[in-house]
Amino acid sequence: MRRPPTGHIAPSEITPAEVFLSRRKLIAGGLAAGALAVGPHAILTAHADGAPVAPPPPEFKRNAQYSVTEAPNSLQDISTYNNFYEFGTDKADPHENAHTLRPRPWSVTVAGNAEVKGTFTLEDILKGLALEERVYRFRCVEAWSMVVPWLGFPLASLLQRFKPTANAKYVEFTTLYDPRQMPGERYAILQWPYVEGLRIDEAMHPLTILAFGMYGRVLPNQNGAPLRLVVPWKYGFKGCKSIVAIRLTETEPPTTWNRAAPGEYGFYSNVNPDVDHPRWSQKTERRIGEFRRHNTLPFNGYGDQVAALYAGMDLKKYY
Repeated sequence: MRRPPTGHIAPSEITPAEVFLSRRKLIAGGLAAGALAVGPHAILTAHADGAPVAPPPPEFKRNAQYSVTEAPNSLQDISTYNNFYEFGTDKADPHENAHTLRPRPWSVTVAGNAEVKGTFTLEDILKGLALEERVYRFRCVEAWSMVVPWLGFPLASLLQRFKPTANAKYVEFTTLYDPRQMPGERYAILQWPYVEGLRIDEAMHPLTILAFGMYGRVLPNQNGAPLRLVVPWKYGFKGCKSIVAIRLTETEPPTTWNRAAPGEYGFYSNVNPDVDHPRWSQKTERRIGEFRRHNTLPFNGYGDQVAALYAGMDLKKYY
């Protein structure tokens, strides 16, 4: 099994929007198309409800340096079996209910310990960032796993734009709170809005990405459209979806599942076969679509790249 080495990715020009891209100007297009343009000729499209439609061959490259060689799960697997409590607690609920989310237009507010702050449109956020595909293992805390080809960019390349100050020790991410669009938020299942966080060095690690697509398409609503966090060495609930706010903080931000059940969901939540969930073992996992179980890999198999981030830490205490 091949593990991706570390490295650096140089950003290049990309202009995403709900429009068709010409070489000289942006021509207004329908929001129902939900298009994200990649280079001058290729478009990633979605219906207004977030359901992907077949695009022309997109002009992006797979980053083999960061991709595993395991075969990805099918798009059907990835888009119909989800945890997204804002749309319901059953795994099928997000696929059934997420059509109410309107991922265009969208904006993200940046606040906290940064020199550049404000509210930015999705187009502002994505402009100038290099789109690439990365095939990552995905591990849920409930001991199931997938392999997903994400489309996105390193989070570090975005955070650097905001010029974090010396006091920026953590990064907090917040999901949209709008019970009209997210019916699960009408119920006190969790403390809304959904909040997650990373230490700044975790956020700046080259494996950490913000995804706005998968399988050559924009993200379906149920997978976190239009922008979600992907941290492949952590359990899946760390991947904040439908992000509307990024805040750089000096202290560790309280996170949704850690507040709800601190004995079950730690702030770090690194994949660790030696730290069981109180209600089940984490030593093995089942890949969606398979019956056999696999041994869980420390840091989900990315230990060579990220273990140094936690040198000297007791990973059973800081689970």
